[in-house]
Amino acid sequence: MAPGNFTQVTEFILTGISATPQLQVPLFLIFLVIYGLTVAGNLGTITLPSLDSRLQTPMYFFLRHLAIINLGNSTVIGPKMLIAFVVKKNTILYYECAIQQGVFLFFIVSEVILLSVMAYDRYVAICNPLMYMVVISPRLCRLLVALTYLYGFSTAVVVSPCVFSMSYCSSNVINDFYCDIAHLLALSCSDIYVPETVVFVSATTNLFFSLGTVLVSYFNIVLSILRIRSSEGRRKAFSTCASHMMAVAVFYGTLLFINLKPRRSHSLDTDSISSLFYTMVIPMLNPMIYSLRNKDVKDALKRSITNPHYFFKPM
Repeated sequence: MAPGNFTQVTEFILTGISATPQLQVPLFLIFLVIYGLTVAGNLGTITLPSLDSRLQTPMYFFLRHLAIINLGNSTVIGPKMLIAFVVKKNTILYYECAIQQGVFLFFIVSEVILLSVMAYDRYVAICNPLMYMVVISPRLCRLLVALTYLYGFSTAVVVSPCVFSMSYCSSNVINDFYCDIAHLLALSCSDIYVPETVVFVSATTNLFFSLGTVLVSYFNIVLSILRIRSSEGRRKAFSTCASHMMAVAVFYGTLLFINLKPRRSHSLDTDSISSLFYTMVIPMLNPMIYSLRNKDVKDALKRSITNPHYFFKPM
């Protein structure tokens, strides 16, 4: 087709989760509750360590930044997704789509790296407890978090412009609730070899580097726990990393389900359901996982409720 027959796309149409009219109100209410719980839970995780000195440790420092990432991740996607339930035609401008996709990429890559940092933190805490506060110093904590955000930002700066360097000149309907890379690649009318390669290499490198760090850390953690002779000691050691193990299992399980499926079984619809899980559901679950299984968090929450003026200098 001649270039002159193309009309450059200036906006995209997001179809949302379901086109069935009868489901719009129930789905809106469900995801409004999910987003509300996500905001409340993660804001609580961000602010609670500032209210209690017992939570001013490296583990809760990292957990606070995980909550910041989860809150940002869901906020980039959630409000626009909710709009799709109440309007007939949910459009997003080209540059807005690029910003949404780039910011989402920043948060999701930062989360992948931060989970591996938290696994290393648990490894030092269990395998070398006497040196924990020396190795995982406040300075190292700030450095690791800064590098996490820097890496997430650099990935977004490289990948997102590469994706939006393609031409979109025919259909502008994204069969999803946000500007997902897979759908954008499918809509492009130009050669997608370079963007697709960049996306694949970036996703594979980030996923397996982070997952490798997590697996090595927990392999050593399990060995250390098994060497503990008393059952009470093993229980306490396991309880220090149980919450993180659950969060990691849910997050990586979803990502691996998407990336390791046989290509013939891939579909944009099933991938959309999977992405819905790690963009909206996991950010809601993480505060629950860490708080419901953590006595220190529950105790700190009780103290902050009974004495709202009870606060200390943050880490």
